[in-house]
Amino acid sequence: MDTTTLIGVVGAGIILVFFVLNQTKVLDIDNFWYDLGNTVGSGLLVYYAVLLGSIPFIILNVVWMLFSLKDVVQSLRK
Repeated sequence: MDTTTLIGVVGAGIILVFFVLNQTKVLDIDNFWYDLGNTVGSGLLVYYAVLLGSIPFIILNVVWMLFSLKDVVQSLRK
């Protein structure tokens, strides 16, 4: 597996893990760790999309990352 693919797999894997944790009621959407996981996962997917040159995927994941990051910052300020 090349490095670019590995970055994409890890980013998607992180988001999927936190999605499953949310769906199984282990973490709710207001949980700091849920937001941090989504921030890191989508950040890796932004990098992956840049490496691929995929503008739609860049836009999708930048928005996802920014909203998740906003929640992380709000949690840290509390």
